[in-house]
Amino acid sequence: MLVSHHSTITTSQEELDALVCSAAPRQGQWREEDYLWLSGHASALIEFTDGYIEVLPMPTDRHQSILLFLYRLFFAAIERQGGKVLVAPLRLRIRPGKYREPDLLLVRSARDTRRQEQFWTGADLVLEVVSHEKPERDLVEKRSDYAEGGIPEYWIVNPLNETITVLHLSGDVYSEHGTFARGAQATSALLEGFAISVDAVFDAE
Repeated sequence: MLVSHHSTITTSQEELDALVCSAAPRQGQWREEDYLWLSGHASALIEFTDGYIEVLPMPTDRHQSILLFLYRLFFAAIERQGGKVLVAPLRLRIRPGKYREPDLLLVRSARDTRRQEQFWTGADLVLEVVSHEKPERDLVEKRSDYAEGGIPEYWIVNPLNETITVLHLSGDVYSEHGTFARGAQATSALLEGFAISVDAVFDAE
């Protein structure tokens, strides 16, 4: 509801959305501060690269069931050792002008100075549950993005073929620690002794 000194005007959500869209910068012209404001007020997850924004699809029931099952496992392993693990929405700055929204991200120390209020400036491990809408985003594009950001370990959890691929940063590119299918235990190169049943992940309800 917009209020003036002379009258009261009721504005629908659709009209407000249209107003925001009409005032929004064109693709390629978004500033970092514009993106931070928008992503801080939007109900959708939004990523940003050098003036361009991308609105991510709404997660499915299966996506969220898998993600929250994994969160509980990482939480049990990490937080008792003084680390911190969180799930989206939480922005991760790859570099100035480039932000991603990992499904899960963690640091091994909760006191890590990369943990900032508006966004993190790094992480020790990130995880994505592959979206059926655009698998190459998680399989290819974010592999390059997270390597650019210097993230030591990247987990790709793929419900489409029911595999978990764990990538470990070697220099400025990822090498494959392992691709784990049903019947196997997915392990971490970074977190000693940490292992997850692939069957349990993809059977999560």
